[in-house]
Amino acid sequence: MARPMADDALRSVSLTRTGPLTFQATNDRGGTVTMSSGGTEEFTPVELLLAAMAGCSAVDIDLLTTRLAEPESFALSAAGEKLRDEDGNHMGPITITVSVTFPEGAGGDAARERLPDAVAKSRDRLCTVSRTVQLPTPVTYRTD
Repeated sequence: MARPMADDALRSVSLTRTGPLTFQATNDRGGTVTMSSGGTEEFTPVELLLAAMAGCSAVDIDLLTTRLAEPESFALSAAGEKLRDEDGNHMGPITITVSVTFPEGAGGDAARERLPDAVAKSRDRLCTVSRTVQLPTPVTYRTD
């Protein structure tokens, strides 16, 4: 049975229209991000989903590897095709590519050795965003 991780497990954002097909999301801490339909430089909602998946895993991988060595480079990308079929609009398979390099030496060797396990832990257990996409998660819409 699913249960909240802690008393502060609730996550929420509010979304406000700021112009034609442009919106601003605000979190409880006051952070904001602007999104649009894709006609401007702002991220689209699908791009934000991909960024959230890559970003969530980046945090996990960073926490699990950089205790051993500071990376020389650290980048993730996420990509997939937007599909329209009998199930409606959705994303096809998504690939998250992890590119991390560590310096030579014992710490870098240990971090390189830990990297595949860190990626697997993020994919299989830790990353809330990609785990939510992978698991059947009910989404309810309501109007006020």
